[in-house]
Amino acid sequence: MSTERIHAWTEQNRLLAADVLDGLRPDQWAAGTLCAGWTVRHLAAHLVQPMLVGFGRFFVTALRYRGDTDATVDHLTRLLARHRPAELVALLRQHAADRLNPPRVGPIGPFSDTCLHLRDIARPLGLDADVPPEHWVAVLDYLSSPRVVPALVPRGRLAGIALRATDADWRHGTGAEASGPLEALAMAATGRGAALDDLSGPGAKLLRRRL
Repeated sequence: MSTERIHAWTEQNRLLAADVLDGLRPDQWAAGTLCAGWTVRHLAAHLVQPMLVGFGRFFVTALRYRGDTDATVDHLTRLLARHRPAELVALLRQHAADRLNPPRVGPIGPFSDTCLHLRDIARPLGLDADVPPEHWVAVLDYLSSPRVVPALVPRGRLAGIALRATDADWRHGTGAEASGPLEALAMAATGRGAALDDLSGPGAKLLRRRL
């Protein structure tokens, strides 16, 4: 997968997320997401955070939280969530083409976030908004690889589990099979328990015990 294609797909997904957010009612903006403790408004803010918060500001904030990345991200997200919904949508569109290359992760990290977070918003709201299947294949290739960051898939979570997509020709691993749609496999692999009901097989049961 070329870097150029990943950047292009990332831009495409940010614009899709902006369109979805732009069509939500005020009560939907206040609804919960699959990211614990965050509403749709928080998640919209999180989607623009990497483009608005540079390394220097992130580093200084992280010092405040003694290097706790999760706490740092939560703090910055809540600050950005003070923007009105319309402003967050405008910022997401304005920065959709920004190219990010974070250390250790590279462009695949921000790209994966656009796929996962769109569904973090859409699933609880019962929306069918989703990225194309080929995006999920790229995400799953990354999530099932040795280079995936533990923050997304902790070491050992997928050990002994054979993931198999039922809507595409994609599979990975050996062991107890967990089968289901590409989207559900990716969401479950990254700890979204809500996606487990869309998976079947002994591997799905094993994954459920590990989450």
